[in-house]
Amino acid sequence: MDNIIQKTMQNLESNNIRAYFAPSKKDVCDIVSAIINAGDTVTWGGSVTLSECGVTDFLKSGAYRALDRAQARDAREVYLQSFNADAYFCSSNAVTEDGVLYNVDGNANRVAAIAFGPRKVVMIVGKNKIVPDLDAAVNRVKTTAAPKNTVRLGLDTPCSKSGKCVSDCMTQGCKGGGRICCQYLVSAQQRQKDRIHVIIVDEVLGY
Repeated sequence: MDNIIQKTMQNLESNNIRAYFAPSKKDVCDIVSAIINAGDTVTWGGSVTLSECGVTDFLKSGAYRALDRAQARDAREVYLQSFNADAYFCSSNAVTEDGVLYNVDGNANRVAAIAFGPRKVVMIVGKNKIVPDLDAAVNRVKTTAAPKNTVRLGLDTPCSKSGKCVSDCMTQGCKGGGRICCQYLVSAQQRQKDRIHVIIVDEVLGY
C-alpha cells in the first residue's frame, strides 16, 4: 500500500467512513462478502468499476435479494426501493486525500442513495480516482469521468467530442439534453459512522 492510499484511508476513517484496501480487483468480492450478509437486499448504480471487479455478477449470484434496474419494467420503482435496501453499491467519481467523496450525477439516483436511505453504501474505487483535493476532484470529473461516460453512453455532448467540459466551474457546463453533470454531492465527515464503506483497489479501474 503506497503512502497516498494509506493517507486517504486514514482520512476516510477520521470522517467516519469505513475504508478497506484491496491489492487487486480479484480481492474485492471477498471484502464485499464480509460487509454484507446472505439474504440482504442489495442494488447498485451504473458503474464500469463494479463490472470490472465482478461485483455486479456477484450480487446477482442468488445469495442476495438483488434489485436490478436493468431487468425491471419500471426503473423509477427500483430507484425508490433502493432507499430501503440493506446495501447500495457504486463507485465514486473522486476521493480526495483528506477523505472526502465527490460525485456528480445526471438523474441523481446514485447521489440520492449515497446521501440517504440505504443502510449501507459500498463504494469500490480504483486508485486512479484518488485526487489531492476538491478542486482536483472537480477537474477529474470535467476532464475524465464525464467525457468518458458520455462516450460510453452514446450521448451527444461537447465533452464527448473534445474530451473536456466547456467550463472549469463546478456547476457550469453544456446546455444540451444529454448533459450528465446535473446533481453534485460532496460527502465530508459523516454523522452516521461506518454507513459508507469505501474499498480502495490498488489498480486503475473505471472512469
